Amino acid sequence: MHITGLNETVLLIIKFSLGGTLRFLSHAEMLRVFQRACVRAGFNIQYSQGFNPRPKMSLPLPRPVGVESDEELLCLRICKELRVRQSDADKLCHFVRDKLSAQLPEGCVLSSISIAQTGTSFQPCSATYVLAVRPEYLNEDLTARIELLLASESLSVRRQTGKKNAKPKNVDVRDFLKSIKADDRSIIVECNISPAGSIRIDEILGLLELDTGKLALPIRRINVQWKVD
Repeated sequence: MHITGLNETVLLIIKFSLGGTLRFLSHAEMLRVFQRACVRAGFNIQYSQGFNPRPKMSLPLPRPVGVESDEELLCLRICKELRVRQSDADKLCHFVRDKLSAQLPEGCVLSSISIAQTGTSFQPCSATYVLAVRPEYLNEDLTARIELLLASESLSVRRQTGKKNAKPKNVDVRDFLKSIKADDRSIIVECNISPAGSIRIDEILGLLELDTGKLALPIRRINVQWKVD
């Protein structure tokens, strides 16, 4: 498929799921996965200017290493060679999806591609995680722990910030903990996200007195709410 160009770039919003061994990739490694996939697919990615040009692509909400996800979001700018008329937007999205999907590793599945206006930004407001807990640990003690956390006015955790040699700080994460719900197989945690930050996965496990050995499956992010500007 040949697509003629205009003078501007196009901003693609790509939603995808991620699982399997890919969950162990870092934020930077995931960006490289998509950069290489775009190159192999023949896309002309827009790059920044200067001595160290970088591809204009971003994952607005970094995924914690080891966590699977049903709803990741990639913002990707493609240069004019792949620009199409607005009436052909659906053709472009289908074209990119087909070409890019063929170059992505197993475990990374594209769910949708859309076009956004240049300058559009995506700010995460909340994220929901599922912790599949082994049956022997889904007990009254865990239920009582959840109730205690939700009833607390403050929840202090020790957090390493800045340089590796910096001393850990006490951080109150109560405002970031929106809700915790338990069913007969898992715990569902919804976290607020703001410019001030959020609560981390390891902090959630610590507050619940859980560790990965008590989980039946990898932690999974199932939903993200976005503010679009």
